[in-house]
Amino acid sequence: MLTIVAIIIACFFAMNIGASGTAAAMGPAYGSGAIPKKRNAMLLVGLFAFLGALAGGEVVRTIGNGIIPSSIVDVEIVIIILGSACLSLFIANLLGIPLSTSEVVVGAIVGAGIAYQAIYFDKLIVIVSFWVIVPIVAFLLAYGFGLLVRKLEKKYPNLKGHGKWKKPLVILLIVSGCMEAYAAGMNNVANAVGPLVGAGLLEITPAILMGGFFVAIGALLLGGRVLETNGKRITKLSLLQGSTVSLTGGSLVITASIFGLPVPLTQVTTSAIIGIGTINGGFRLWQTSILKQILKVWIVSPLFSLVLSYGFILLFKQGDYYSLFVLISVLIATGGAYSMYQTAKRERRATFDDGAGI
Repeated sequence: MLTIVAIIIACFFAMNIGASGTAAAMGPAYGSGAIPKKRNAMLLVGLFAFLGALAGGEVVRTIGNGIIPSSIVDVEIVIIILGSACLSLFIANLLGIPLSTSEVVVGAIVGAGIAYQAIYFDKLIVIVSFWVIVPIVAFLLAYGFGLLVRKLEKKYPNLKGHGKWKKPLVILLIVSGCMEAYAAGMNNVANAVGPLVGAGLLEITPAILMGGFFVAIGALLLGGRVLETNGKRITKLSLLQGSTVSLTGGSLVITASIFGLPVPLTQVTTSAIIGIGTINGGFRLWQTSILKQILKVWIVSPLFSLVLSYGFILLFKQGDYYSLFVLISVLIATGGAYSMYQTAKRERRATFDDGAGI
């Protein structure tokens, strides 16, 4: 019975991965107008994510037993890990925020490892390092190629999508988006099915087939709002700029997948979009509210899933109510301190605005 529950949660998690991956893979194509209809964008990303999942075995092995020992992973731990990660991702999808599935699932796995004091820190440090390095590389590459694209578009105005160049540029952007969707499946499907493989509940091949199928379903059913965020609310892209974003993100993620590294595809793509947007609008883009919101979620999401996973293990597996009480108290104190800080900040602003005290 618990095995069935774990598989159901994994399938639901895969659906949410499909929703988030839609924004990463087809956001540039949709935002630039190459694919005007959301439904068509989601159909393409679902198909190519499924195909990419078939090549994602190395990342599945890393998620399954490369962060914590497989000896501590049983069906209950799998349910806790997937449930914690899935809850974090589902909340982000409801808010329309593109969230890294790699971060939430690794955060949940680390939470379980902390509870049992069993983590492969050397491998974890490598993974987290690439979470920082790869988005920075994506930003720099997109910024560099973006400067070249801008010069070419100024010299040859038809490259902006006018005249005879429009159709080839549209095709290039759609192909680039499909490549990135393939990268999404190759890297991110492991986040849903890796814990099942690590616990010995499923073999790699059937796990990948199942995960890829539900990622595709998630792209169709849940991807619209996140697609809108990544495609149109960050910055406006030309056809050639959108191709630059997708080719940059897709190539980096496919390379990482070959080495079995779970990397934040959504962060990589969004960083590339920011690189292009910085060229278009300068560093004023960094002040937009949606960008600040995305950055906050990126930071909070792995910690949120870590705390959820650790807390659930204390409650349901270890019965350590004292440690759980301390954890909840710390969370309440942190939330309260932040709330008081915001209140004091508003009061100081009101004092300066009105020229009077409280």
